[in-house]
Amino acid sequence: MRLSHDWFPEDIPSNVVIGERSWLHSSYVFLHYRSQRPCGLRVGHDTGIYIDSSFDLGTCGEVEIGNYCTIAGPIIATNNRVIIGNYVLISREVVIADSFVAAPAQLSDISYAQSVETTTSIVIGNDVWIGTKAIILQGARLGDGVIVGACAVVDFEVPPYSIVVGNPARIISLHKQKVTA
Repeated sequence: MRLSHDWFPEDIPSNVVIGERSWLHSSYVFLHYRSQRPCGLRVGHDTGIYIDSSFDLGTCGEVEIGNYCTIAGPIIATNNRVIIGNYVLISREVVIADSFVAAPAQLSDISYAQSVETTTSIVIGNDVWIGTKAIILQGARLGDGVIVGACAVVDFEVPPYSIVVGNPARIISLHKQKVTA
């Protein structure tokens, strides 16, 4: 399938599922997409994937993005599984990678990629905000309501409704429950 508004003359890969009313800026986001999984990318409904976003998936790579998300220019590089919840904002120049070199491993056997069980290397909960140029690495588990400051480097479990900043990242605020207005 080709996007009618797209400047890049390539189809969306056949193993990509994009939910109702979701927006994809360009199929250029798949320039380095090599996933051979039955569903390499699943995007929920009412989610926007905007300019400069990139899905650098290896043959075993798999990404799941929830509903009502704004994906505004990150690089997601994995040869495992990345799960992103609902109502998530990922800002510009964020890197989400399960390897320090952010380059998924190459596998030559496509049937292996389709049958092998992938491990979940990064989980981003619901209602998470990730600031510009943050780096989210393998082992990161961001609980619901987490705010990641700009340029933070996170590779650990962050409790729900926390604020994490710095390189290496540290928790500067921790709420025991959801804050309501």
